[in-house]
Amino acid sequence: MITFDAPGGPLIVPPLSPNGIRLSLVVPTLNEGENIAAFLRAVRDQLEPVAAGRYEIIVIDDDSPDRTWEIAASLASEIPALRVVRRRTEKALSAAVIRGWQTATGEILGTINADFQHPPAVLPALLEQMNRADLAIASRFAEGGGLGDWAAHRRLNSRIAHTLGRVLLPHAFRRTSDPLSGCYLVRRDAISGVELHPLGFKTLMEILVRGRIRTIGECSYEMRARKMGRSKLRARHWFDFFFHLLRLRRAAGDGSPAQ
Repeated sequence: MITFDAPGGPLIVPPLSPNGIRLSLVVPTLNEGENIAAFLRAVRDQLEPVAAGRYEIIVIDDDSPDRTWEIAASLASEIPALRVVRRRTEKALSAAVIRGWQTATGEILGTINADFQHPPAVLPALLEQMNRADLAIASRFAEGGGLGDWAAHRRLNSRIAHTLGRVLLPHAFRRTSDPLSGCYLVRRDAISGVELHPLGFKTLMEILVRGRIRTIGECSYEMRARKMGRSKLRARHWFDFFFHLLRLRRAAGDGSPAQ
């Protein structure tokens, strides 16, 4: 089933209304038609052994011209845990993740990209980490992780981004080896009721600064270059990233988390 448009208003995740769902995994998409069917099947295959009947996959699509939303929705009978939201108004990856969480019903919320740069195989380990953590992060820089076949310019971009983060948000960037990861799980009660203000691609920084995060777990993975589709990163995302860092620095004040 396709739902048209996500909730509007402030980006605030509501408290849990228990219904037995443990994990709600949001997959934000834009023109991922080449990847989406194989990706969703891979996610299902990883989650069924560890959370059968207790998870949901929510695709939040920004009205992709390649009709990613339609391809995803065609798998609904094959993947009963799947829901698809086609957003035709508000457009932005970071907001898409939070909007997805606003529609979610799980006690644990998560996000993963649909381009296979985040391997679905990391999901069971992340879910296991949530038995003792408020936040579990798939890290490229934990022992055993890496940047795989990334091109040199992407490695340089990553190094610059992390350096900026350590300078402007030292407390948040010290809490984990990969504060810019796009694949993580967070306990709903660690962020419910908190108004989030993401900008650009990096939602995890919001969680680290504004969330009620006491304990963090990590699982290493090797990030790969995308095999199909095109990267969505543009020059303007660097401006978004920089201004997001400045906004969070102001919110954190002296460098401690903003609660």
